[in-house]
Amino acid sequence: MRNVIVVGCGRVGSRIASMLSDNGDNVCVIDHDAEAFNNLGRNFNGLTVQGIGYDEDTLVKAGIEDCDVVAAVTQSDNANLMVTEVASRLYDVPHVIARLYNHDHERAYMQLGIDYVCGTTLVAEEVFSKAISGHGSHVDTFGDYELLRFSIDLSWTERGSLRVHEIEREHDIRIIAFERKDGSASSIPNPESTLYHGDSVIACVRHDLIDEFGKYVQS
Repeated sequence: MRNVIVVGCGRVGSRIASMLSDNGDNVCVIDHDAEAFNNLGRNFNGLTVQGIGYDEDTLVKAGIEDCDVVAAVTQSDNANLMVTEVASRLYDVPHVIARLYNHDHERAYMQLGIDYVCGTTLVAEEVFSKAISGHGSHVDTFGDYELLRFSIDLSWTERGSLRVHEIEREHDIRIIAFERKDGSASSIPNPESTLYHGDSVIACVRHDLIDEFGKYVQS
C-alpha cells in the first residue's frame, strides 16, 4: 500500500486519484479550488486538502513527509514543475511524476531527470501505471520503455527461480542488473544467469507490458 499525493483535481487528477484509491492506496488530493473536489465522486475514500500544490505547509498537511508517490497534474506546467522540485529535493519523495503540456519543454524535463507524461490521451491511465509500477521504485522513462527496480517474485514457479532468458523471451524486456536477496553478490546478467525469488532486479520494460510483467514484481 502506497501513500500518494495527487496535485490537481481536474478531469485527469480526479481520475488518477479514484483509480489509485480503488487500487488500495492511501490517496490525498490537493487543489486550490475546493469545488474541484466534487470531481472525485461519492465513492472516493481518500483525503482532500485545499491549497497551493507547491506550498510546503499544504504538502505537509497532505502527508508528504511519509509519501511514496507524488503526481503533479495541474493545468500549469510551471506549477507541476515546482511541485516536482519541492517533492523530490526538499522531501526526497521516491517517485514524482509531472504532467507536461508544452512539448517544447520535453527535452528539458528529460535532462532534469523528471518522470513525466506528455500528451492529451490516456494521461490518467499512464500516470496510474507509472505510480503502481514502483513496488520497488520507478527509475526513469525512455520513450515507450520504463526502467524499474524491484524485488522479483518467483514464488509461483516450481523451483523458485528462473534463468534470465526464460523471463526475457516471454516479454519485450531486458534484465539489466541484479543483486542477491541477501546482498551477497550483484551482477550484470547473461541469458543463462539464474534469478531467485526475492532478488533485487533492474529491468527495462515496455510500457504497455507492465501489467503482464506484474507477476514478477513483489507486492
